[in-house]
Parts: sequence; C-alpha cells; structure tokens
Amino acid sequence: MNRSIENILKEMDGVFEGFFTWLEGQYDETTGGFFYARSSKESGTFTPDIESTSQAVNIMERCGILEKLSPERKERMVRFYQAKQDPTSGNFYDEDPNMRLDDVMVGRGIGYSLHSMAKLGGAPLYPLSKERQASPEYMKSPKAYGEWLRSISLANSWRGCDRLCNSAPYLGQLTKEEREPFLKEALGYFDSIQDSHTGLWGEGDWYVRISGTFKLHTFYNRFQIPLPRVREMYQSIQYSLRNDDAKDMCYIRNPINLLSSMKLKVPAEDMREITEITLANMIRLKQSDCGFSRELGHSPIAPNVAQVKAEEFYPDMPIAVPLGLGLAEGDMNAGTQAILIRWLCHELAGLKPKPLPVLTRLFE
Repeated sequence: MNRSIENILKEMDGVFEGFFTWLEGQYDETTGGFFYARSSKESGTFTPDIESTSQAVNIMERCGILEKLSPERKERMVRFYQAKQDPTSGNFYDEDPNMRLDDVMVGRGIGYSLHSMAKLGGAPLYPLSKERQASPEYMKSPKAYGEWLRSISLANSWRGCDRLCNSAPYLGQLTKEEREPFLKEALGYFDSIQDSHTGLWGEGDWYVRISGTFKLHTFYNRFQIPLPRVREMYQSIQYSLRNDDAKDMCYIRNPINLLSSMKLKVPAEDMREITEITLANMIRLKQSDCGFSRELGHSPIAPNVAQVKAEEFYPDMPIAVPLGLGLAEGDMNAGTQAILIRWLCHELAGLKPKPLPVLTRLFE
C-alpha cells in the first residue's frame, strides 16, 4: 500500500533530528558569521564566509526562528557583512582573492549580503552605485549583450545558465524602456536554443540540464515572464527523478524548486511519488554529524565548482574557492537546500509545515 503524502512529509521532518544543533556548531561568536562545515571551523584554515552565513540566515528565516535572535546577535551578524564590503567598489568579498575573479561569485556576494542584512535590520556601509553595478562591457548596447549571451558555453548547462542569468541584475537597473531591447535579445536567444522536446537548456546529463534550466528560470521570474514549454519540463523532471542518480543535494532541490516555479497543478499521485523519491534521496545525504552533505558521501571542498566533474573542462570553468576539507560531514550549502526542499514539498502538496524542534542556545 502506498503511503500518504502526509506520512511521507512526517518522515521527512524526522530526518532533521539534530540538525539545529549542527547549525549552532557552525556559528562564530567573534565575527558573527557561519562556517561552511565542521572541518572549516576545526581546521583553523578557513573563516566564516558570506554564502554560508547567508544560507544560515535563510534557514532561520524559513523555520520562523530568525525573529528569535537577540538584537545584539543580529547586529553582530550585520557587522559581519559590513566588514566584507569593499569601500571602493561597494562589492562584498570573502578573504580568498579568487572570489573576485569569478563574476558569478561576485554577483552572489552582493545579492547574499544585501538580502541578509535587510532581513537582519541592517544596511551596507557604502553605496553600490548604478555605475558600479552596471560595469560589464556587454551592457554597453543590446547588440553587445546579444553577442555576450551567445559567447557563453552551455556544454555544462548548470554553469552556463548560471552565467546567463547572472546578467539579470544589470538589466534590472535599467528603465523599462531601456530594458526592452536587452530583453528581446535574451528571450529571442533563449527561445532559439531551448530543446522543444524536453523544455530544457544546454548540455549534460538529465540533472545537469534540469539544474541549468532551474538557474535560467530565475531570469524569467525576475522580469515576470512565463516559462516556455512547462509541460515538457514537467515530463523531464518526472523522468529524471525516476531514472537519474541524485548524487548532489542540488539534484534533489532544483527539480522541486523548478516544479514550484512552473505553477502547475500537480496530480496528487504524482506529488506523492515525487515527494517519496525526494525523501529517499535526502536520506542518502544525511551525515553522522546531523548535517547534510552537498554530495553523496562527502561535502565538496569548493561548493562553487561542485557541479563540475574532475575530468571535465569547458570554457569559463569557475575558479575554485575552497571552504572546507571535503570530509564526510554536513555543509551549509546542503543544509539550506534541505530546509527549502522540505518547505517546497509541503507547499506543492498544499500543506502547511509544522515547526521543527529547535533546541539550541543560539536562538535563546
């Protein structure tokens, strides 16, 4: 007999036993930031980083416990981000200088920092002027933008689509009239390269293409443009869940996140199957320290290149920025995704998630 979706979701809640104790262990009282993994903290090699701290903020917000932080702790976390801001560029950088060399990471650093400080009731110390943000050469004209779009390799859909949608913040700074010809370039190109049978973009195995498509959907969402070929995407998601191996937490999260953004009415039996497969995949990534690892069996050393196999190479390969030692342990990247997966599965099932038990000193 098939289990009800309510029972599957109840079992999913049980997978988070000990998770918040693990989360507390990643916090650094001195800086107000969070470490990526236990090895990051214990090795003395790394420091709390922007992405991991912001992922901790997201976890606390989604679980309804961010508001329980004391004003003093919130202020300390705001100061963590403020200390990361470069007064000249206005950008936010971690200590590893390689972060500055990857445009995707620079863009994420800005977005993560601004959004997290806003949630904590803070603000940056220095402005991010329009001139500073709209600096890429490809933004000088719609034609240059179109040429840049076509120059991005989609040999790995995940990385390529990530780079494509990283241009959205720059378009967002333009007036509606200024933006229109840029959007026309982007949407025309995206339409020309979308697979009409699968609804996916780029190359790679099923989960890589779904992950790339998930990345690109954020571009459409930002400008309130409906996703094209959602029925084909839905069938691709079903096929991937049933047949591909989810060896990465992103492979578990991205299909669910994409499914949520598609705004389809998912049949109850389909949703039960999707949730059951998702739960089984999550359990495989739960580690003995009660955290979740980004990859099967271990946490990746550098999460920004976790989607690239060691033997692969393609143009614009991201620069590795190590955050941990790659041990069999939980990491913040996987933790925030696991919490989001739980929330999205409840939402797709039309159910309200019950509060998870949070028993740590961090939130007292």
